[in-house]
Amino acid sequence: MNLFGALDVSASALQAQRIRAEVVAVNMANSETTRTADGGVYQREHVVFEAQDGGSFEDSLIGQAGFGHAQQGQFGTLGKLKAASYLTGMPGSVSASGTVPGGVAVTGIIRDTGEPLRRYEPGHPDADADGFVAYPDINPLTEMVDLMGATRSYGMNASAVQAEKSMIAVSLDLIK
Repeated sequence: MNLFGALDVSASALQAQRIRAEVVAVNMANSETTRTADGGVYQREHVVFEAQDGGSFEDSLIGQAGFGHAQQGQFGTLGKLKAASYLTGMPGSVSASGTVPGGVAVTGIIRDTGEPLRRYEPGHPDADADGFVAYPDINPLTEMVDLMGATRSYGMNASAVQAEKSMIAVSLDLIK
């Protein structure tokens, strides 16, 4: 992977953590929502991440060594690196499908299937015949911990982008 590929990986992680933080914000905003447009109680949402196909660690080492074909070495067959054409971009760049090899993608946002919390509030417009109101099972502490994790991960990836930018700048200075 080249330096620009590393930027793509960090960018995909930044995007994924931004979506995670947005979902947490929506959960917090709807923690007292007893009736949605669908007519039911709001259900907590979770973000599902998926690692993009970056190959194995061995494949990455082979790619860094510059082997374009299967090579026989002292450790056996070293593998085969896919040839990149100018139409698909440089190795490590975002492919036509929008995935970043070695990056992360949000594959979906799923709803929590847990039972809602029931509170006795007979005067509430959404109370059932027994006077209980169904509220979303959203714990603000859990949501804040999830938000802190997303924020820290976002910050670490932003720092990685800054480090990569300075490495690129130093590389360009070496050329001069």
